[in-house]
Amino acid sequence: MFTGIIKDIGRIAVLKPEPEQLHVVVETALEMQGWALGDSIAVNGCCLTITAFPAINRFAATLSNETLALTCFSDANVADGLNLEPALRVGDALGGHMVSGHIDGVGQVQAITATGEHRQIEFKLPYALARYVVMKGSIAVHGVSLTVNQVSDCCFSVNLIPHTLSYTTLGKLEEGDMVNIETDMYGRYVERLTQFAEQERS
Repeated sequence: MFTGIIKDIGRIAVLKPEPEQLHVVVETALEMQGWALGDSIAVNGCCLTITAFPAINRFAATLSNETLALTCFSDANVADGLNLEPALRVGDALGGHMVSGHIDGVGQVQAITATGEHRQIEFKLPYALARYVVMKGSIAVHGVSLTVNQVSDCCFSVNLIPHTLSYTTLGKLEEGDMVNIETDMYGRYVERLTQFAEQERS
C-alpha cells in the first residue's frame, strides 16, 4: 500500500522493450539501504516489483503488457521524470490517502490555469472511470494524492499547491499530456456491494 505522498522524482535510466514486456531501470536519490529484491515501489503511481539493483542508486523492474495497456509507460522515454514512493512500512506516517498502486487507466490534461502560486489542472477521464470520481473525493494522478475540486461529466479538476508543483512531476504537465489515474478504491467496493444488494432484492 501507498499514500500518494511522493518521496523523490526519479528518472528513467534504461528502457529495454521485449515482445511481451518492458524492462525499465530507474535512477533515484532515495536512500536505498534496506531495500530488497521483491520490494514494491510506486512509480508514477504504478506498483512495481524491484527485480534487480544494477547500480548503487538504481533499481530495475519489469512491466507486463497488461500494465503497459493501462498506463502511460507504453510511451515512456529515457530521462523521463518519475514520481516515486516506496511501499508503506509499519510506523510510517499515513498522509495522503490509501493508494493501492493499481492503475485504473489513463487521463488527459485538458486545461491548466495559474491562480497566484497555485495551479488548477483539469483532466478528462475515460467514461468507465468517471463514475468513481466525486467532488472532494480522493484521486491519485501519476501517484500523487489529490483532492477533487470539481467534477463535470468525464472531467475533474484539482488544485496544486507550490509544494506539489515543485516536488512532483505534476509541475511539468502541459495540455494534452497523459497521466496515470487511480480512482478511490472505496468507490468500487460500494458499487460491487450495491450490485449484490440489488440482485438480492429482485
